[in-house]
Amino acid sequence: MRIEKCYFCSSNIYPGHGINFVRNDCKLFRFCRSKCHKAFKMKRNPRKVKWTKAFRKSHGKELAVDSTFDLEKRRNVPVKYNRELWQNTIHAMKRIQEIRTRRQNQFIKNRLKAGRKLELKDDEQEVKKHLHLIEPRVTQEEVMSAAIASAKRRAAAKETAVEMMED
Repeated sequence: MRIEKCYFCSSNIYPGHGINFVRNDCKLFRFCRSKCHKAFKMKRNPRKVKWTKAFRKSHGKELAVDSTFDLEKRRNVPVKYNRELWQNTIHAMKRIQEIRTRRQNQFIKNRLKAGRKLELKDDEQEVKKHLHLIEPRVTQEEVMSAAIASAKRRAAAKETAVEMMED
C-alpha cells in the first residue's frame, strides 16, 4: 500500500481515492480531490493559492528546509525482505516523526514570537495614548501607609476629645 501525494496541494492520497490525470507526454498527475484537479486545469500556481502546502512553505508559514524531509523521499529501489530491517525502519520512522513534530512546533513558536512583540508594542502605544483614562494603581505599601495614617488621625482625634472633656 502506497500513500501518494497530491500534485497540487501536497496532501496524502490513500489507495482508491483521488483523480489521476495523464498528460499527452505520459506525465502522471495525482489529485486528492476535484478542487485540486479543477485548480490545475485552470492553470493556477500552487505557490499562489493560499490553502496549499506550497504557498505555506514559500511564504515562511511552515518549516521548509529540514533534514527529516530527506528521509521521506520516494525510493524505487527494490529491497529484499528482512524482518529485522523492517522493524528497525518502523522504529526509525516513529522517531523521525517525533523529531519532525518537535521541530515544527519550535518553528511555529519562533514565528509567532515576532507577532507577539509587535502586539506588545501596539499595546504600549495604546496605553501611552490613553493614559488619562487609566486610574493609578494602588500598591500594598500605599494601602498600609494610608491605614496607619487614618489610625493615627483617629487616635489624635480621641486624644483631643479626651482633653476637651477634661477641660
